[in-house]
Amino acid sequence: MKQIREYLEKTIEIDENDWNLFSSKLKKREFSKKSNLLIDGQTENYLSFIEKGIVRLLFPKEDLEKEITFGFCFKDEFVSAYDSFLTQTPSTYRLEALIDTIVWSITYNDLQEVYQQTQIGNMIGRFSSERLFLIKSKREQSLLNESAEQRYLNLFTERPNLIREIPLKYIASYIGVTPQALSRIRKRIS
Repeated sequence: MKQIREYLEKTIEIDENDWNLFSSKLKKREFSKKSNLLIDGQTENYLSFIEKGIVRLLFPKEDLEKEITFGFCFKDEFVSAYDSFLTQTPSTYRLEALIDTIVWSITYNDLQEVYQQTQIGNMIGRFSSERLFLIKSKREQSLLNESAEQRYLNLFTERPNLIREIPLKYIASYIGVTPQALSRIRKRIS
């Protein structure tokens, strides 16, 4: 829980009373490797902060080889099926722990209460939504403007932990190529 406060205090000063209310609403949740934080068809009820672990955002398919990975969230980042969280409608995608993961979560209703009763509430909402929006926007621009090789190189320089800790088939899906094409890209770069 200390990590969330440190993350937020990089940008704003947090009143002790506000922190006490907010932190009293947080629930620690632990997920083992390959377990789901949320499955498609469920409504997202949590905005979570990753204390430890990696979460993959994916569109599941019956043929596991055709699953589409469209995002990763790491330690010290917020994670949520945020569109489902905001609209309180079922999610069309899944959140999966790639490794053992610990998150601190606040429910939709508790966050609404924090918004109404504290000064930091709106800042927390703004930070998490801005972060999730920037990830989405950057990914869309990358898919439209860069080659698969450039997307891979960007991942390698921006998030070297991604390359070390995430199976290549998920990275291939994320950059929009087959695992075989990623293998050729890696061979060319070496």
